Amino acid sequence: VFSSGFLSPEAIASTVKVLRRFHRAAQRAGADTVRVVATSALRDARNSRAFLEWVRSATGWRVEIISGLEEARLIHLGLTSTLRVNSSSVLMIDLGGGSCELTVSHKGHIRETVSLPLGAVRLTNDFLHHDPPRKAEFRQLTSLIRREIGRIAQRITKARPGIVIATSGTAEALSVAAHSLYRTKSQRANTVSRLQMRRIAKMLPRLSLEQRRKVPGIGVRRAEIVIAGVAVYAELIERFKLGGFRFSPLGLRDGLLAQMAADYDHATRSGRQIQSERRDSILAAVEHYRVDLDHATRLRDSVTKLFADLRSIHRLPQEYKEWITAAAMLCEVGDYVNRTGRHRHTYYIISHSEILGYTPQQRKLIAAIARYLGKSRPSIEDAAIKTLSPSDQKHIAKASLLLRLAWALNLGRSGALKTVRVRIRDSAVQLALLPKHPMSVDLELWAVE
Repeated sequence: VFSSGFLSPEAIASTVKVLRRFHRAAQRAGADTVRVVATSALRDARNSRAFLEWVRSATGWRVEIISGLEEARLIHLGLTSTLRVNSSSVLMIDLGGGSCELTVSHKGHIRETVSLPLGAVRLTNDFLHHDPPRKAEFRQLTSLIRREIGRIAQRITKARPGIVIATSGTAEALSVAAHSLYRTKSQRANTVSRLQMRRIAKMLPRLSLEQRRKVPGIGVRRAEIVIAGVAVYAELIERFKLGGFRFSPLGLRDGLLAQMAADYDHATRSGRQIQSERRDSILAAVEHYRVDLDHATRLRDSVTKLFADLRSIHRLPQEYKEWITAAAMLCEVGDYVNRTGRHRHTYYIISHSEILGYTPQQRKLIAAIARYLGKSRPSIEDAAIKTLSPSDQKHIAKASLLLRLAWALNLGRSGALKTVRVRIRDSAVQLALLPKHPMSVDLELWAVE
């Protein structure tokens, strides 16, 4: 795919065959929930839609194509929900076939995340056409790597990471090779020092494919792409003046499992981690789009109370509390673009932004709730909801109504409302608005009526 821009029929057929086998295994195990995600190859493939339809036809599963930043977030979640790292700042590196994700974590919180087009398969296909590579090919390869890393170097170096953790197959292969060929007595398992990295990076490009296959840890298949992968790691270590890295077998798969566990139980360690990510990313978006934080917070508090007090009326799933409170915090981001059509702008920004802690599908739900804060009402023909399931379409209509009611209760933007008392009698809802003395809530009362 990285050469032609298309997934080959053979690759599609092979992948679908594997997914069918997983589908049968999941059915035998009685799995309640299955998530299938795709990364760089499907992000780039021009015929990705055909692949998605083929998988859906064969298994009934919907494949999620996640962004590079979402991939990095899930890898971070997989590591932090399992490992206990005694360092305030950690750099996490995941080098895949099509991209390289770099994440700076500070005390378990993501501070920087970048995705670079420096995957080992992509670079091998683009630059290395001879075995061993010619000097000109290797120079072009390293020149591109330096340029791409140079674009984001300042964002990483200012974090001064104390620990570097690398995941994926290339990092594992390098750790095995380093210990087999250049191990020192005091060296810990699964670590690669800067000196070892230099030696490996100097050695491998000189070897033929058959010679590389014999290097401990490299193996038959990894040998074809390892030169490009080593070049990326070598440049990262030198550019950021790192002492080396530590390999971890944890990664994207573990992050997905942690996310799924957290969706069932927010009290888990991964659940608390995700809640923290969500708070941080929403506050960052509020600041970036110059949203009135005090008003957004009051709006969130109001809709939270309405959600609880009117539960017997709206009967929304409990997880919608999460989506509606996020929508309350972000419903004014569209004003940053233009007040004219601001609710459409809000929908676009939320659904297309990398708001950490939320899956792409969850961002669509949040965006749809915020979309209908104005005069328009949800319709199944609207782009905001027509791709959602019928149940979610109904839920969005109710959730957006709760948000509009909360908006009316805070229309004056002055914080005049102390609290609202909700009574339900014979399916009729009565609201009593109590102001903060000596302020008035006449405007809010008019808006609610």
